[in-house]
Amino acid sequence: MFKKQLSLFEDLRATSQQAIDLTIQSLNTYGKDFDHWQISFSGGKDSSTVVTLVCDLIEQKLIKRPKTLTVMYADTRQELPPLEASARQILKEVERREFNTKIVCAPLDKRFWVYMLGRGVPPPNNNTLRWCTQQIKLNPMIEALQELQKQLNDEPILCLTGVRQGESAARDNRISISCSKNGGECGQGWFQRDLKFPTLAPILHWRVCQVWDWLMLDAPEIGFETEILAECYGGDEAIELEARTGCIGCPLASRDLALENLIKKYPEKWGYLEPLKQIRQWHEWARKFENRHQKHDERNKNGKRSKNPNRKGPLTLDARKILLETILNIQARCNGLKPEGSPKICLINHEEELRIRELIALKTFPNRWTGEEPIGNALSDMIAQDGTVTLLLPLDWGAVGLEVANG
Repeated sequence: MFKKQLSLFEDLRATSQQAIDLTIQSLNTYGKDFDHWQISFSGGKDSSTVVTLVCDLIEQKLIKRPKTLTVMYADTRQELPPLEASARQILKEVERREFNTKIVCAPLDKRFWVYMLGRGVPPPNNNTLRWCTQQIKLNPMIEALQELQKQLNDEPILCLTGVRQGESAARDNRISISCSKNGGECGQGWFQRDLKFPTLAPILHWRVCQVWDWLMLDAPEIGFETEILAECYGGDEAIELEARTGCIGCPLASRDLALENLIKKYPEKWGYLEPLKQIRQWHEWARKFENRHQKHDERNKNGKRSKNPNRKGPLTLDARKILLETILNIQARCNGLKPEGSPKICLINHEEELRIRELIALKTFPNRWTGEEPIGNALSDMIAQDGTVTLLLPLDWGAVGLEVANG
């Protein structure tokens, strides 16, 4: 049972009804100028709130009904099972209410495991190689929006998102800056007029407790089975934990908290996901230099040395083969433990597996790599962009570096 944490200052805060009223004002103020609305739906708590709330407000005739409303679900193929199950149910209910839905997925060769294991690109990291979000989520959504606009004869589309203040300091700073330039407005929601696709965040002002009030108490009463979504965030402790969800085994997060909480709190229902915890350590394994190639004195097309002439690069073919079998094994072990009626785990489907094996057989590598480069842990002289060379002595000499000038 969902439990709301009361505060001594409860009376000083905006109520959930006041938050909904401000959302209604926001949608009526900005939505009236657009015949076509689109909602970017990730399956998380905030975008789920926007989808379910907007559908209900339209049906109650509290906001203008656009000529078309299209809910686009970003299927990254990496979501936790309860999150995906909730998203699919919400989409089904949206369709029942005669609104449009579309499942958006990256092209086969751009999907997470195909790109990583088939092409050899190392796991994403927070510093220099954060390729995943743009490639498997944002770019497919932009392409789907462009296709939708073509179908609508290039008529303008209002895009609705679940962005809220308070989710992260970095995001709040971006909101603050954008509200003062390029047509940005945030008096009633956060409206960005001058983007290619004008975008409105109608629940910008909602607090997390109001989000959970809606998802746990209100949305189920109008036909949306959103209770399962809370399980990813800690169930009845969702507000206290303030948990965030991410991809299964996300290599950018320090811990897989959503997965850990899910297994700990609901062992009988979700305990079969235990093997998924191992994915994180395999991302770390893949980053090790012995599993990757490296450049030696790399040159650009103009003949000058690149910025990092000795950079580490893609996964070796052998490492990719090991990872493929490992991920498939984790998938099989989960499904072998799966209780009857629970969703199957599909980290890599049959089509993706065939494509990965095909790309490995073709010895596919990222641009400017051939697979003939040295292994990443092989000792070699280190050459800087300015030509400075650090001579590396054999391992039994202690790998002492001697810097010499290169004229």
